[in-house]
Amino acid sequence: MEGFSSAEVGRKQCPVDYKRQAKDKYAFWETQPVAQFREGSEGVEGPIDAPKTVDDVRSEPYYLPESFEWSICNLNDDAVAEEVYELLSNNYVEDDDSMFRFKYSANFLKWCLLCPGHRLEWLVGVRVKASQKLVGFISAIPAHIRVRDNTVAMVEINFLCVHKKLRAKRLAPLLIKEITRRVNKCNIWQAAYTAGVLLPKPVATCRYYHRSLNPRKLIDVGFSRLAPRMTMARTIKLYKLPETTFTPGLRECRPDDVQQVTKLLNKHLGVYKLAPKFMPEEAAHWFQNIDDVINTFVVESPSTPGHVTDLVSFYTLPSSILGHPQHTELKAAYLYYVVVSSVPLRQLVFDALVLAATRGYDVFNALDLMQNETFLRELKFGQGDGQLHYYLYNWRLGGGCSISPQDVGLVLM
Repeated sequence: MEGFSSAEVGRKQCPVDYKRQAKDKYAFWETQPVAQFREGSEGVEGPIDAPKTVDDVRSEPYYLPESFEWSICNLNDDAVAEEVYELLSNNYVEDDDSMFRFKYSANFLKWCLLCPGHRLEWLVGVRVKASQKLVGFISAIPAHIRVRDNTVAMVEINFLCVHKKLRAKRLAPLLIKEITRRVNKCNIWQAAYTAGVLLPKPVATCRYYHRSLNPRKLIDVGFSRLAPRMTMARTIKLYKLPETTFTPGLRECRPDDVQQVTKLLNKHLGVYKLAPKFMPEEAAHWFQNIDDVINTFVVESPSTPGHVTDLVSFYTLPSSILGHPQHTELKAAYLYYVVVSSVPLRQLVFDALVLAATRGYDVFNALDLMQNETFLRELKFGQGDGQLHYYLYNWRLGGGCSISPQDVGLVLM
């Protein structure tokens, strides 16, 4: 559940007015164990619900309207993976002007959802009984996430999607309740998720930034526009990148790097208030190289062969371009995790921009979390018009507070 953002420079940014939002009604979310806008500062950090056991969880799935049925979406089956891809490609997150829509590839979905420890029953679909057409989907994957001093077994919830023509059927709340039931049946009671829309109640809010790699195309399709007193030629020159990287020893991550990569990641992420903890098998999965899905690069010490000192990664999330006579897809790279110890952060991210540009990406996106804010301006990232809110299910931050983007060390797809 991610927010869409484009780089329309100059669009008015409206600050979030939580007091005003608190007056609004969130009929479904007010029934859920999530922090509420109306809460004061007296909240104690930890679970919101009273402790439960697996035996307290209903055994039967939630009831769907008569013409629908639940379905497990086994993405190991290419035909099913294609069905989920089609549902998301046609009905998932769009920008406010209906110009772009996320286009997660089938291979990307397999990488995201068939991760270590995954459960097929957590890939939940809704089908029309008569036609077996897939019209709804939600997913959960396991994760260990640290919230300040507490490391909690959670799931990451993602890809909540209902067919556009069925939005009035109230299937989304049923999908959320059903995935919660299935996860609770596995004795997991907390979850993390993100959304571009404001719900009760974010633990953090980050903003998207965009670095043009193919400015002519981005301007042509309306993703961005020429700055005042700038020509196309000057804009192309402004964003031009070299063809080769700068950092000695930079190379693709290999399977034999996993132990070192795991240690690097967990040491680095230990400084943030909201961050995952990776096991070696998880690091091997998330930080590999799959064309047009995930790219991971490490820096091998020139003086100590085999010793990995730094890491940078980005994943691929294209968007469909809606209604353009020439272009149909925007190829976007999203900064994933970066760890530096021997080179400046700005330098390693700059090399990632070069690597993405040489691979044909149109834009490189990043959130202002972790230490990213320190390089965004210098590397010519522009502020987008989209925010990404982070949420925790059945977990309250102490004092009813939130954390700053710089305290967030968690990146969700």
